[in-house]
Amino acid sequence: RRTPPRAPSSYRPHPTTLDEMTGAGNHVIPNVHFRKVNGMTKGNHYRAMFRTWFDQAARKKRRSQNRKTKAAKIAPRPVAGLLRPVVHPPTQRYNMKLRLGKGFTLEELREAKISPKLAPTIGIAVDHRRRNKCAESLQANVNRLMLYKSKLLIFPKKSGKKGVKKGDTPKSELTNVAQNTLKEIIPVERPTLRVKARAITGEEKEASAFKTLKKERTNMKYDGAKRKKAAEGKEEK
Repeated sequence: RRTPPRAPSSYRPHPTTLDEMTGAGNHVIPNVHFRKVNGMTKGNHYRAMFRTWFDQAARKKRRSQNRKTKAAKIAPRPVAGLLRPVVHPPTQRYNMKLRLGKGFTLEELREAKISPKLAPTIGIAVDHRRRNKCAESLQANVNRLMLYKSKLLIFPKKSGKKGVKKGDTPKSELTNVAQNTLKEIIPVERPTLRVKARAITGEEKEASAFKTLKKERTNMKYDGAKRKKAAEGKEEK
């Protein structure tokens, strides 16, 4: 009786099931592409999918020219467009910062004595949906509007004496007016949040945040009982 030839030790039969292909357990189905080298080869054009950036210098020059063209088109108006308020971004993560908002509230315009209908005609953005939550932000934006009004120059719409209307700037002040090229028209004053290192005082060493919080929790817990006891004492008297 002849025995069949034995397969070499390195020989393994071709896998036929998913378990044999991936091994035991929940694994990713193999889907490798070994022919994708350096992006993608396309005939004789090697690295056909790679994008170059040889026009970087030309794009920089083109953007600069477009900015100058836009500024000349809207001159003597500010390049930044409309004046916008200073607001705090939402959420605890960003509310310590300052940025430009959509428009001034009706209350801010009222405090600065500017009509909501007049505001867009003199370069001020209006947002009727925003509300003022504190007096500090209201006053900061009112001061911003007052500063803008003090520097505002209004050109007449038409030439000649008939084109001049009430509120327009005199002709003598409109000679050699420089265009505002700042990004924010009036720069936003951002406070420095960095605190310099200093020595710890004796009061800070003696103070205990844990004891302070514990005391406040206790006061809150027995606040109702204390009020009830005080009311009863007044009634007895």
